[in-house]
Amino acid sequence: MFTGIVEEVGTVESLKEGRLRIRARRVLEDLAQGDSIAVNGACLTVVVLHRRGFEADVVPETLRRTNLGTLEKGRMVNLERALAANARLGGHIVQAHVDATGRITSTYTEGDAVIIRVRAPKGLMRYIVEKGFIAMDGISLTVVKAFSSSFTTSVIPYTFENTNIREHQIGNLVNLEVDILAKYVESLLPSQR
Repeated sequence: MFTGIVEEVGTVESLKEGRLRIRARRVLEDLAQGDSIAVNGACLTVVVLHRRGFEADVVPETLRRTNLGTLEKGRMVNLERALAANARLGGHIVQAHVDATGRITSTYTEGDAVIIRVRAPKGLMRYIVEKGFIAMDGISLTVVKAFSSSFTTSVIPYTFENTNIREHQIGNLVNLEVDILAKYVESLLPSQR
């Protein structure tokens, strides 16, 4: 389990034959082989540790469902270690099981914030509600407005400066994970059985 609070922005060193190599520093402090780590909001397993980074396998399902297959050398990625049982839950409950990708359709500033509009698959929109949670590239964000096929979120300056969101442009794909609680509630409703 994760919180959507990005600990570090790492750099892609390579993605070859299903193996992603990331340069990082801070997340290495207590990382061990076999640990889970969220990379752009996708839960991966550390298979090799290096002095300056780590490697993780990326299977075909992950490549189909996420933006990880589009990563090139030098791209920035959001990193978060799995939540420790005694840690504060600073964002929201994030499984790092990406539901789908969305596409950034517009950005603009409003005061100190950056407003980002993302087109999402219609099947996800029923879980995206105004003032609800969304994980976008592993970042815990609050939805400002939800429309029929898109939503907006407001990014504070700290998040903008300390995540890979500052690199995103209109047309970029972002990993989306909707609130797991909404999916569980829906599955318990009599009409869903």
